[in-house]
Amino acid sequence: MTPVALAAIVGLAAMVLYAVFGGADFGGGVWDLLAWGPRRTAQRAAITEAIGPVWESNHVWLIFAVVILFTCFPPAFADIATGLNAPLCFALVGIVMRGAAFVFRNYATDSPTLVRVWTVIFGIASLITPFWFGDAIGALATGRYAWLSVFALSTGVFAVVVCAQIAAIFLVREADDTALREDFRKASIFATLAVWVVGLAPTVIAYGEEPKLFAGFLSTAPLIAVGCAVLLGLVVMFALARRHADAARLAVGAEALAILVGWFGAQAPALVPGRYTYVQAASSDAMLVAILIAAACGAALLIPSLLLLFAVFKGPRTTADYDSKASGG
Repeated sequence: MTPVALAAIVGLAAMVLYAVFGGADFGGGVWDLLAWGPRRTAQRAAITEAIGPVWESNHVWLIFAVVILFTCFPPAFADIATGLNAPLCFALVGIVMRGAAFVFRNYATDSPTLVRVWTVIFGIASLITPFWFGDAIGALATGRYAWLSVFALSTGVFAVVVCAQIAAIFLVREADDTALREDFRKASIFATLAVWVVGLAPTVIAYGEEPKLFAGFLSTAPLIAVGCAVLLGLVVMFALARRHADAARLAVGAEALAILVGWFGAQAPALVPGRYTYVQAASSDAMLVAILIAAACGAALLIPSLLLLFAVFKGPRTTADYDSKASGG
């Protein structure tokens, strides 16, 4: 495999990890905004407890993806950063506001009014961040950076729904209370159905507005990836119906991988359709090899550190009691 292909795969892997772990955080903020029923306060408390210990670590994958892009594919990075400056800046503002609101809300417990204000800000920022990231990906796929096109905007909505699905499924296992787990399980089922429905919109719009991209989706590899994403959605539904929280987590993570592989596979070998292929935008082989070696060395330190972080704050949690109570056992 060529250094260019390896660099592209490493960059895609970083995006997938950010989509899953960062997406779970963003989606948690969405459900925080949409908390419902008599347990809405408990739902928000469960979301805060789930996000709190690890939320900042998830941005490691975004930073890594950006580093891979500007180091391995510098002309494309410059082009993307210029053409998509607006939606990317909106997403970054959302990240900053989201982090500030999350912290300030937790330290404003003596003022219910401030708590409500920061809760709304946290929820809205959690909505706009994945929306504008999704919009940027859709605009990139057009090759024109048409970030206000109907296609790009529909992709942004799809990104929000996927994040909400991932978060709800993760929260099923995170919640300690059986009733809360049932709340998040129902939310997971609703969100999975919404992913199927909302996911049709970019496809239909691409058929009319982006025929080249739509044709790319009909090629073998993207078609297989999209088919896998749909099948994994069925696996998610089955796991939720059987109350297998860990299986649902694995399936939704694989679903996110399949979606991104299908998406970027549809425009391959173009990194920016009509502007740059991966080969055209690539740095020298020496640079690519150097960054790949550095990434491997960094992973040897980073991955065990993250595993330790999750082991400490997200230690083993059995769902046996939940399964037993939910099934009447």
